[in-house]
Amino acid sequence: MNTLRLAALALCAVLAACSPAKQAVETPGRTALKLATDWKAEAELGGYYQALATGEYAKRGLDVTLIQGGPGVNVPQLLAAGAVDVGVGSNSFIVLNLAQQNVPVKAVAAFMDKDPQVLIAHPGQGVNSIADMKGRPILLSDASKTGFWVWLKAKHGFTDDQVHSYNYSAAPFLADKRVIQQGYVTSEPYLIEREGKLKPAVFLLADDGYPSYASMALVPDALIAKNPAAVKAFVEATAAGWTSYVYGDAKPGDALILKDNPEMTQDVLDQARDKMRSYSVVPRTGVGAMTDARWAAFFAATSGQGVYPKGMDYKRAYSLDYLPK
Repeated sequence: MNTLRLAALALCAVLAACSPAKQAVETPGRTALKLATDWKAEAELGGYYQALATGEYAKRGLDVTLIQGGPGVNVPQLLAAGAVDVGVGSNSFIVLNLAQQNVPVKAVAAFMDKDPQVLIAHPGQGVNSIADMKGRPILLSDASKTGFWVWLKAKHGFTDDQVHSYNYSAAPFLADKRVIQQGYVTSEPYLIEREGKLKPAVFLLADDGYPSYASMALVPDALIAKNPAAVKAFVEATAAGWTSYVYGDAKPGDALILKDNPEMTQDVLDQARDKMRSYSVVPRTGVGAMTDARWAAFFAATSGQGVYPKGMDYKRAYSLDYLPK
């Protein structure tokens, strides 16, 4: 049993505590699935909430119990332990890390065609592109240092001495005009603009060529083998939920989000959907799609920097067999 599986056993109790009132009860004729999200309820998870609220799961024979994520919930570990049936994968590193550790879990759809990860700079500081950030201090989380930072170093020649720890507060960024900060295009730029009374310069990594997918459906191989129809139904329902949430009437999904996360506000949800549309984070058509070429590009970039062995069978990390029509 690897370390990921051992850690997951301890998290099973945490999972139960995360949603004490949401025990999955299978309706006769339907398949019960527990879905673990990668963070607290927010617009970046809106498609899942919308699919639940509008009955997209139910009409396809599924009873989906949504388990809200947060700081104490590790989706890959819960999947490894078999504590949940489906998990939300934040980026392509998570998927390949599971494959590298021989955890039998696959990505079966990517509902965000672009990773919403951005770098944020102060206006008027000569930063007109990501390349201009070379040599400047950049605030990064621990996860980012072993994630997209690897790609940035390879593409732009950034160096580790630029990195400073990011504590998920905008205060250090607002205090120093030279500082660059990580964030999501759907979140931090708006909060900085609201709190700091300035309009920051925002650079989406995906528009600079960063090939990661985001908001992926991660499913254990055991479920794929046991009930492939349920996997396909989940993907199709979730794709419909995302299309409806971003490009249709988002009120049903928003209502569930606000109920699950009382700290969330409607203005934050509204601007996040606007960003998902304007930056094409969630595409208008083809929601959920993945390609072999895109995964090959991501693996080439990361294995070239020594993140993964070049001989690793990265294709076992995903499946294209359940993509929505």
